[in-house]
Amino acid sequence: MCDVSRLTSHLSALLRARSAPHTRLNAEVEDSLVKSLYASPASLMIGAVAGGSLGLVVAHHAQITAITTIAVLICIVALSRAVSAIYFQRQLAHQDGPARPIWGLAYELGAWAYAALLGLLALATLMLTRDASLHILSVCLVAAYSGGISGRNAGRVQIAIGQTCFALLPTSLGLFLSGGVGYSVLATMLFLMIFAMAEITKTTHRIVVEALEGKFEKSQLAKKFERLARYDNLTGVENRMAMQMRLRDLFERRTSEQDVVALFWMDLDRFKEINDSLGHIVGDQLLCMVAERLSRALDGRGQVARFGGDEFILICPDVDRDAAEVIARDIMAEFGHGFDIGSYHLAVTASMGIAVAPQDGRDSDELLQHADMALYQSKHAGRNRFSRFDWGMKEKQSRTYELEMALRGALANGELVMHYQPIFETTTGRIAICEALMRWEHPTLGKISPAEFIPIAESCSLIEPMTAWAIEQACRDAMSWDDHVRVAVNISPVLLKTDGLPRAVIGALLASGLAARRLELEVTESIFLEDSGRTNMILSELQRIGLRLALDDFGTGYSSLGYLRHYKFDTIKVDQSFMRGVGENPRDRAIAQSVAYLARSLDVETVAEGIENEEQLRYARETGFTNVQGFVLARPMPADALLTMMQGRRESAPGVVTLADSRRSA
Repeated sequence: MCDVSRLTSHLSALLRARSAPHTRLNAEVEDSLVKSLYASPASLMIGAVAGGSLGLVVAHHAQITAITTIAVLICIVALSRAVSAIYFQRQLAHQDGPARPIWGLAYELGAWAYAALLGLLALATLMLTRDASLHILSVCLVAAYSGGISGRNAGRVQIAIGQTCFALLPTSLGLFLSGGVGYSVLATMLFLMIFAMAEITKTTHRIVVEALEGKFEKSQLAKKFERLARYDNLTGVENRMAMQMRLRDLFERRTSEQDVVALFWMDLDRFKEINDSLGHIVGDQLLCMVAERLSRALDGRGQVARFGGDEFILICPDVDRDAAEVIARDIMAEFGHGFDIGSYHLAVTASMGIAVAPQDGRDSDELLQHADMALYQSKHAGRNRFSRFDWGMKEKQSRTYELEMALRGALANGELVMHYQPIFETTTGRIAICEALMRWEHPTLGKISPAEFIPIAESCSLIEPMTAWAIEQACRDAMSWDDHVRVAVNISPVLLKTDGLPRAVIGALLASGLAARRLELEVTESIFLEDSGRTNMILSELQRIGLRLALDDFGTGYSSLGYLRHYKFDTIKVDQSFMRGVGENPRDRAIAQSVAYLARSLDVETVAEGIENEEQLRYARETGFTNVQGFVLARPMPADALLTMMQGRRESAPGVVTLADSRRSA
């Protein structure tokens, strides 16, 4: 027995050294490992019942005092371990902080004692009895217990290794001494099982430790992030969450309804272009410099926060409207110097909206919303400026929302109708084209201007179905006109970004039977500003099937002559702003003459828009415009009124008529 004890000690020490973790555990991880030993009192109770019961069964059948004594000791140790686990759990529930070291030592001694008793029971059974069934029962008990050790006690490698050695070494020795090939093979397998269980325990322990260390690191990171949660990690100023908390706290701490708080919502103009052209690194450096300048401009009068992207929020307590305007001018002045980033000098501008409580908002959310409206106003007005909120912005937004909701049902409800304004030939006076104009009469809101509802339709993705309906209706109406009269339909730039326009045009032509040459699409120069080749492809395909293309509002956009060189237009419509001043402004006369001459050279038809008096009409005819359009000739009218007008002209003047006759019949 002495040799067995020494061998057991030596092997246990060897395996403990081999399996010991290579990193020093911190106190929190070590404490978690100790607590994991007592994590499941139920498993200890089940093990106590199973081990004690089988031990008593073996003792009952063996009727040997030594075996009975060992079985009784097994029951006592097993029961004490289960009771201690329950007690530990109760103690832990009533106290905070780490477990005391004595609990780890107590568990270790109890586990080793229990395993050693099981090993001794197997050894005694193998040596003192010849009953094969008792041998199987005792060996199976040891093997089953050893198999569960690695998972149950992975929190402490030395406990699991010690238990394995104390349980399996005596059992292996007993099998060897009992003789027989089968017993010897089984003894060898159990002996090798010690090393296998050591490896499994080591792996399980490493996984458990890594999980606990990961949990500990996450806990530390969580504390760090909690400290940094209020600040933007790029610019160092407060972030969106901190800004909202600060603003909410200001409103909650107000002692009087007259306490003022100024809120500035600012973003950089065309910041995306900087990111796209120079890269995000330059863009990030710019944001950091902007944050620094904003803090410098405030000079202690408020707090800067980054709302997100290139947007910043400035909160200034005790700042009224006049003082807010002073701060806004100080901030805008900071953008007058430009920003030097590496080899780049960036002339960056900013737009800003201002809202001041309590006049502009009674709570934080309302104040933010109104500052955002003011910012939108600055953007819409041309950027590089600040705007103060006024309640008219709120009314405009409410009306826009109301119109958007109503517009979604207007097409289905038949509220949209098409009117047509004739365009006359200057030489013959006959109608050459009828421009289709959409009109909307709401049941309760009355007549709504296209200048108001068309931008709304473009912004809420309704322009595509509305244009498809307009083209179809215009083609259907044009079928009842004379064959030489064309119909012109205005096309939104938004439609050229989708595939819907060609489908709508071809579908309308097929459904109505109208010849393609009688359909004219009017586009403005704005559709070419962001041209990537797609616009040219779509327009060229439509012209290939016979459609005509008109350039509307010529002279009011950018690089008009460049467009005439790259795109083949059939008609050029000169904006009415030039025709309005031909009587008094020599420059307008010169521009109109130049356009008419250029169009004749390019063999392109021209339309003089906005003809409102005799002088303008005479000048358009003398200058050489091929067509004229204006209220002095004919106003937009419903389709049935246009048909009546055309019929009257055919009856009163069946031959070629003059322009004066056209005006009288209109």
